[in-house]
Amino acid sequence: MTPPNRRAVLRAAALAVPAAVGLGTVAGCTDYDDSPDPLLPLLDAAEADARAARDLGGSEAEQVATVRSAHARALRREVDRLNRPRPTATSAPPATVAGAEALGQRLGDARAQAARLVPELPTHRAGLVGAVAAGCAAAQQLDDAFGKGQPEPLRRVSAGPLDDPAVEALQQALAAEHAAEWVYTTVTAFLPGSYDNGLTEGGEAHRDRRLACETLLRRAGATPRDAEVAYRSRAADTVSDQDSATRLVITAETDAARAWHGVLERTDVTGLRDVATQALVGSATRCTSWRLDAGENPAVVPLPGRG
Repeated sequence: MTPPNRRAVLRAAALAVPAAVGLGTVAGCTDYDDSPDPLLPLLDAAEADARAARDLGGSEAEQVATVRSAHARALRREVDRLNRPRPTATSAPPATVAGAEALGQRLGDARAQAARLVPELPTHRAGLVGAVAAGCAAAQQLDDAFGKGQPEPLRRVSAGPLDDPAVEALQQALAAEHAAEWVYTTVTAFLPGSYDNGLTEGGEAHRDRRLACETLLRRAGATPRDAEVAYRSRAADTVSDQDSATRLVITAETDAARAWHGVLERTDVTGLRDVATQALVGSATRCTSWRLDAGENPAVVPLPGRG
């Protein structure tokens, strides 16, 4: 006989309570939410996108399929972990697309859908869903038809009081931004003029994020930490040519994505989560562009910040 699942056990426990309990709280059952899991639409979209990308074909679409399949696996593990009920009817998108532009639109929609959900989730889920949004944005960089392009500057820098874990996570993000800002300046001497736009945009983005970190920390009553000289010396020793310079930028963007993912997992403050999601998406997007320039395969990290 198949063992009962968690939901069945909880329901059986509730039915076993004597009728005299009436509308009182059943011990052990108060924390269980019997509504459909809010991650289900993200899961359905990821599975449909993966099938559509494989059906479309081509090297870029195949990479999209790999990314969205990774999203589907991670989301399914989390959905199955809580074992909440599934609706009998779903509004999953079709498993085919008309072309690359339509696939790119699906990636953009999934990115926006995930980003909207981040503020509502518990911290462990906020990190996962933020990474899904960033992975979709990263996949868009594979082709102009997918909606390739760098993200806009931070839209809002606002947050209420922050507890100690959030402050420490933000300090770590600040350290990553200090390092990235310095890296973008350092590698300029080793890269040809064709990289100028990317270097300028990346340097400005990290400067803006560093300033945002400092602003948020001061408003929280904390003192922003200075850049670490030790990181600078290690970075300087690794740069000797174009290839090593490109790898260093990829490392800086990867470290920044990891730091901002950590912020998502250690705060429930909506304003700070908004900033962290934007920053995570930004680093994932730039990291993919640099990985493409470096000829790395795969070019996209499916869940930026979680590796």
